[in-house]
Amino acid sequence: MVLLVGNYPIDRQQSMQRFARMMLEGLRAAGIPAELIQPPAVFGRVRFAGKFVGKWLGYLDKFVLFPPVLQRRMRNGVELVHICDHSNAMYGSWARPRPVVVTCHDLLAVRGALGEVPDTPASPAGKYLQRWILGGLGQMSAVVCVSNATLRDVQRLVRRKNGVPQLLLISCGLNYPYQKQEPACARRFLAAIPALASGRPFVMHVGSNLRTKNREGVLRIFARTKNDWEGLLVFAGQKLTPATRSLGQALGIDDRVVEVEGPSNEMLEALYSLALGLLFPSRFEGFGAPIIEAQACGCPVICADREPMSDVAGEGGLTAPVEDEAAMAAHLLRLLDPGERARWSERSLRNLERFRTDVMIKSYIDLYRSLGAPV
Repeated sequence: MVLLVGNYPIDRQQSMQRFARMMLEGLRAAGIPAELIQPPAVFGRVRFAGKFVGKWLGYLDKFVLFPPVLQRRMRNGVELVHICDHSNAMYGSWARPRPVVVTCHDLLAVRGALGEVPDTPASPAGKYLQRWILGGLGQMSAVVCVSNATLRDVQRLVRRKNGVPQLLLISCGLNYPYQKQEPACARRFLAAIPALASGRPFVMHVGSNLRTKNREGVLRIFARTKNDWEGLLVFAGQKLTPATRSLGQALGIDDRVVEVEGPSNEMLEALYSLALGLLFPSRFEGFGAPIIEAQACGCPVICADREPMSDVAGEGGLTAPVEDEAAMAAHLLRLLDPGERARWSERSLRNLERFRTDVMIKSYIDLYRSLGAPV
């Protein structure tokens, strides 16, 4: 039995939740007995608590209630524990002596706590938490990194002794079977969004309001093209902040911005299938899942020419320095040519072969067996 440890549900870290479910479904499909457990949401559900108090009540769920749950579950046939998100690396101390694997998606928060990344600053409590996470990574049997950029950070920051933990690279697969929808089918989904119901062309961004996602840059890049076409800019994911909306107003494009909050997988698939392209000028990523999601739907990707984005996008990515917003705007205008967009769409679909989910799952199973787990 492989016991997968997922994230605290109230934190609503959708990408991490999707990764855990992908691992569960993939292992079971491969014939490996697997179970997924998560910290219980008890104290964190107190409705009258504000955001600050709610965060600390959540810590009670994560670090007081959950460890005994994990230890009880360990007594029933568990051969190996796989922590699906490195931010839960501290749970490894409660899982021993079984082999413990952790997937490290990025060390951006750790680097922010160390003062290396200004986009992810940390409070004093946050700095303590990130040190705890970093120490936990050093106690693993193996740390799996999802990109070469993350692997280099782990090699530099995680303390190892006699080659333990083992460090290796296993790229992420698609956490949902995205594929290119027929235009008529995609338009039926988008009919639910009034601004898109008319069939007006659009470019899109997928993500959150984290500073590393550079949503302000997305607005500025789009604004450079506003006089060259009549398209819209779709933000899928979190709602924009008031400050970001104000920037859209200042740039004179607020009437062309569309927000799609928390889209379903099917809605995302429709958006990717019809979008002119994905505009993804992130300054930092651990992997950049929207890149391969878009490419699976034949949607060209415009992203920064730095790892891991450029590595993930591969031959299917139109890249430029993240500071060179004029170059990214020029890439966007290139895609207005149907023939040019079709060529980049084909490259995107070819690049996706590098990120097959079944290959990812097999790599994890091989790792489990190398650690002595009889799976």
